Amino acid sequence: MNRYLYFNFTLVFLLFSSLIFSQDKILTLEDAVYMNPEVLPKKMNQLQWMGNSDRYSYVFDNMLLAGNPMSDKPDTLVTLDDINAGLEDMELDSVKSFPQISYVDDFNFRFIFENKLLLFDIISKNLSFLNYHYEKGKNIDIFDESNAIAYTLDNNLYVAHKTEQIQVTNDNNPGIVNGQTVHRNEFGIYKGTFWSPSGNYLAFYRKDETMVKDYPLMDIEKRIAEVENTKYPMAGMTSEEVTLGIYNIKTRDVIYVKTGEPRDQYLTSVTWDPTEKYIYIGILNRDQNHLKLNKYNVLTGDFVYTLFEEQNEKYVEPEHPMYFLPTKPGQFVWMSERDGYQHLYLYQTSGRLIKQLTKGEWVVTNFIGTDDKEKTIFFRGTKESPIEKNIYSVGLRSEKITRISPDHGTHSAFFGRGNNKHSVVSYSGDYILDEYSNTAIAREYKLLYSEGTTLQTLQENADPMKDYNLGEMSIFTVKSDDGQDLYCRLIKPADFEEGKRYPVFFYVYGGPHSQLVKDSWLGAAGIFQNYMAQQGYVVFTMDNRGTANRGLEFEQAIFRNVGEAEVADQMRGVEHLLSLDFVDPERVGVDGWSYGGFMTISMMLKYPGIFKAGCAGGPVIDWKYYEVMYGERYMDTPKTNPEGYKNSSLLNENYQLEDKLLIINGTKDHTVVWQNSLTFLKKCVDEGKQVDYFVYPGHKHNIRGKDRMHLYEKISLYFEKNLK
Repeated sequence: MNRYLYFNFTLVFLLFSSLIFSQDKILTLEDAVYMNPEVLPKKMNQLQWMGNSDRYSYVFDNMLLAGNPMSDKPDTLVTLDDINAGLEDMELDSVKSFPQISYVDDFNFRFIFENKLLLFDIISKNLSFLNYHYEKGKNIDIFDESNAIAYTLDNNLYVAHKTEQIQVTNDNNPGIVNGQTVHRNEFGIYKGTFWSPSGNYLAFYRKDETMVKDYPLMDIEKRIAEVENTKYPMAGMTSEEVTLGIYNIKTRDVIYVKTGEPRDQYLTSVTWDPTEKYIYIGILNRDQNHLKLNKYNVLTGDFVYTLFEEQNEKYVEPEHPMYFLPTKPGQFVWMSERDGYQHLYLYQTSGRLIKQLTKGEWVVTNFIGTDDKEKTIFFRGTKESPIEKNIYSVGLRSEKITRISPDHGTHSAFFGRGNNKHSVVSYSGDYILDEYSNTAIAREYKLLYSEGTTLQTLQENADPMKDYNLGEMSIFTVKSDDGQDLYCRLIKPADFEEGKRYPVFFYVYGGPHSQLVKDSWLGAAGIFQNYMAQQGYVVFTMDNRGTANRGLEFEQAIFRNVGEAEVADQMRGVEHLLSLDFVDPERVGVDGWSYGGFMTISMMLKYPGIFKAGCAGGPVIDWKYYEVMYGERYMDTPKTNPEGYKNSSLLNENYQLEDKLLIINGTKDHTVVWQNSLTFLKKCVDEGKQVDYFVYPGHKHNIRGKDRMHLYEKISLYFEKNLK
């Protein structure tokens, strides 16, 4: 054979072989729990704008690199050696990786190391001391301009101001908690302190839960096991009482805002007025169907007036603060579902509605920020599709909505603080940092013009799964009983063969604020679901009524009757599955955790014989055992809705277990307390029903760390035993 032809034949053969065998890699349980970083899409670490400039920076290979819209070549600003040289000069230990930084201005950033707040000058490479907090301080909240630090020690609030450690509260009773989250992190609450715009005041939550019953959790680490009590207000029972304190930095006095009675109402949407003379609080009644946005005097705590009220016969759910326009301090943007979909509204602080900025049968999911002249507001929303999240802008005058993100999919966006600090939008509003994924893109970063065209691709897509033998994934819809589209995701077995019937791994969650099917990498399926597809299962997931980003009617379909509309919708998914010629109707299994655990058992009890096996982790069994804030929003109380609680209870005498069921619980679960699954076990024993049960000692609601691999192995083995 001609040598040249032989070489080309060999090359073609090798290329063909590599194409065949390059996608033969098999996922492991280590991959499924993300212990192998190689299966994760690459990130641009700490990507952010530099101060108020149009330059951006990110950390790569322990170096801080900077880019700008005029050049596609990054500059090296700071190395890890530069950081460690500064630490050595201050006689501090070195760091092994680049610290988490936050910009003070265009050329200075700060970071915390060993409870010290340090400032690094990019130009001089000088590291200097700014402030510190006590060693065991938590819930750190730094005021940008003065570098004052609010933090908590145990249940009390402290402020580090000019390096002085000031104890703001002095509550010895562990049932009184200051400066931390309240209302079990519902209503968009993610922190417990709020600096005023100029840093002269610090508002903070004070939670009194002394009247809430202790709930016992067991610590088995001790020689004689001990009880660890936690406060857990169950639906219909006595709840915590929250007030808002205001600490005056100059006088060191604390006043408490006079939010009035009843004391078990919810304090939401805490926002400072730009003048610092007033503070606003969303007062939500315990029934969660009546919101008042109130204005209070900062010096006295007195009520000033109510800007407006929002009511709904089912529930109102405020999750966002007021977003003030700094150049127009008497105006703010408010997010509301009042017209059936979450949209943006422009208000005056008098309470007068200026205009509704966005409208339509889609939702705004995030407020992002404004341009420096505040002619344009940037936000993230679902205008194109319920399974997409794109970045948009809307003109304050024109009300014209422009889609900025050019690629379909799920685009990340986080809200700006102040005038776009820590926002994806540059200070000028001319540029956008866009991180996104879709069904074809694992993760990609782009620098965009604010009108929506691509200026630079900062990091191209690199699919970490390209060498793995994954099953074919598809996203489609089926109709609910009332004709609504329900989005589904199906993954075929990795080595799919026509004419063969396969078992089903039906993964379910179905609860509020969830969305499992998205136009994102792998269709938003986790690695474990793809692992199960490689094990020979058809893997199916659906978002039923009650889940997020579909509007108020869709979300509120579950009100006072959880488990009814959701199960009906999921069974439409089952009908679709059973119509497929490659699905074995005798080998369908269902798996879910938390609300998904509740759904798993609900589906098995209401439709016995359909699911040959199920696995329910941390399941809600009876909603009267669930906490006040979440439980009462969707179910009211056991006293006001006895039929709803009876119908949704998995202890309902009309429900029968006929199939194989594994229940899993953490022994220290303080989200869905252990009492739930134990009461279900008691019922099974009383009725002579066999059920499989496994506990993870010491774990809370989620099984984390290395034990999660054990969990996934247990689930996969259970379905292998009962479905194959």
